[in-house]
Parts: sequence; C-alpha cells; structure tokens
Amino acid sequence: MQFKNSLKFGRYAEVVVLARIKSKYKSAYVDRKYNKFYDIIIPENNTTVEVKSDTMSNDTGNFVVEVEMPVGTPSALSVTRATWWVFYDGRMLFITPQEIKNIIQENDLSPVEFVGDGDTQKKKAYLVKKHLIEKKSTILD
Repeated sequence: MQFKNSLKFGRYAEVVVLARIKSKYKSAYVDRKYNKFYDIIIPENNTTVEVKSDTMSNDTGNFVVEVEMPVGTPSALSVTRATWWVFYDGRMLFITPQEIKNIIQENDLSPVEFVGDGDTQKKKAYLVKKHLIEKKSTILD
C-alpha cells in the first residue's frame, strides 16, 4: 500500500476506533497534534489509545510491531504511553502494550529490519503472529 494511502487508511482506522469508543465514552477524541505516544484520549477514565492499522496482516498472518524508526531511534512500542493499543485489521483488537511485550518475550521473537512502504529509512519491528495477539486481546468487530 502506498504511503499516502496507508496514512489515509490509518486516519480512517482512528475514526472507526474512536466511534466505537465514543459509544461508551462521549468525551473521547483523537489527538490531532502529532503525538508519538498515543492517538486517542479518553478523559472519562484517563486512558489513552494507540491505533495501529494493519490490514496487510490479513495476507501475511503477522502484525508489525515497530520498536525503532529509523533503526537506532526508539519509537512505537518502545516509547508508547498508551494505556491500550488497538490493532485494526477490519476488526479492533484491544491489548495493553505490556501484554504485547510479554508476547514478544514469551515467544522469544527477534526483531527484523526493513524499509516500509513510503518510508525512506529502515525500521526495526517484530512480526508477531496474529493468533498470539488475538489470544490476549479483546476483539470487537
């Protein structure tokens, strides 16, 4: 997926997740100033949500969990302050960042380096089998 389309789909995923959250927490909103720590703020319960759109996982069977971008610079899971991460693959999989770290450690996963679509530099990320994330997530369609 081209970067421009990927970014557009990422924004779409944020809107879809926000709508679901707003059905319960009316004051929730997307933090529109760029924030590398989380995407959605829920004032009612003082929580934050990071949304990761990854429809390519439907073909690969893996969720990409970025930890450095560019390589050598901590990002995503390494720096998140989000209470929850939501992997969006057409469904919403709610999981805590700590649980993602536990999955990586328990399964002795090793990071890989690659240049993503639209990126100009390598990132370091874990390719985590979807079923491992699904087992520890709350899944909403």
